[in-house]
Amino acid sequence: MASGFAQWGNDLYTGRRSYDIVGRRKIWFTISTVLVVLSAIFLIKPGLNPGIEFRGGSEFVVSGVSDTGQQLAIDTVTDIAPDEQPKVTTVGSDSLRIQTSTLTNDQVTEVKDALAEAYDVPVENVTSSFIGPSWGADISQKAITGILVFLLFVTIVMTIYFRNWRMAAAALIALFHDLIITVGVYAAIGWEVTPATVIGFLTILGYSIYDTVVVFDKVRENTADTLQQSRYTYGEKANLAVNQTLVRSINTSVVALLPVSAILFVGAFLLGAGTLRDIALALFVGMLIGTFSSVFLATPFEVALREREPAIREHTKKVLDARAARAASGEDVSVPGEDVRVAVGALKPGAHQGVAAQPKRKR
Repeated sequence: MASGFAQWGNDLYTGRRSYDIVGRRKIWFTISTVLVVLSAIFLIKPGLNPGIEFRGGSEFVVSGVSDTGQQLAIDTVTDIAPDEQPKVTTVGSDSLRIQTSTLTNDQVTEVKDALAEAYDVPVENVTSSFIGPSWGADISQKAITGILVFLLFVTIVMTIYFRNWRMAAAALIALFHDLIITVGVYAAIGWEVTPATVIGFLTILGYSIYDTVVVFDKVRENTADTLQQSRYTYGEKANLAVNQTLVRSINTSVVALLPVSAILFVGAFLLGAGTLRDIALALFVGMLIGTFSSVFLATPFEVALREREPAIREHTKKVLDARAARAASGEDVSVPGEDVRVAVGALKPGAHQGVAAQPKRKR
């Protein structure tokens, strides 16, 4: 099986096998649009569920309980503060976390004593804390500032590195795509948004841009001589680059998702609500969507922008017209993905790495 996967990857790199990812970009754009729209709907209703760090309030943790029934905690709190609608979460196998709005000092003392009595644990096993909403607002502001600064630097660096603002624009579209969908999934599931969640959101931006830059680097290498040849279009050369980096993207994603999946499982099912669960869900969804956008969204979008350029548009028409003429005369007009081979160093010693796929003549 491993050898088969390796052969598949080698065929993709050399051009013997190819998938028309760029040519079918309308499909990927439609899928992405649907996912973004659904995410936006979930962000409106039910919306994000901000944690106590962002909305402020009082929090109680009852540890060492033999019965983790949540209704008992709800009834205990509402008996003391009838207007409250406490949020109760099971933490691990023997602890409960109860969150309320801001309570008075007397109410906090009463709730602690009542919870200890209700769950038959010492009062020392019930801890309480108060968190003001200003702390969460400060975290939110800094997170937004960090995202804006990150996007600004990404735009500048990518424009300078690739000497092409279209690649920077495509990368930003992919970033927004990944972030919106990840946040939308969080809203749909209903898990609380905590500072750990925000850290996860910021982390996936770096992962997504890294994967996109790797693909774009290969696209730039393959398309450098596009206008100097008349056999392949810009889109076909870019599509070959996506196929050549496909295995790398898959391997990187699998290696990254395996430990994150383990952390998500441990955090969600073994330890209950907590920092591990919050950050792992954001990372898992973000990495998965980031891989999709790097392969199926960023490069196809960049090609769509480039094909609007007069020079690229004219070159594409010239290549397609010449290919049609050759087909009419009975010549072989194979393109990458249709019985092709690539002259790369791994196949021909001394050959230049990364040159475009060449057609195999049919006899």
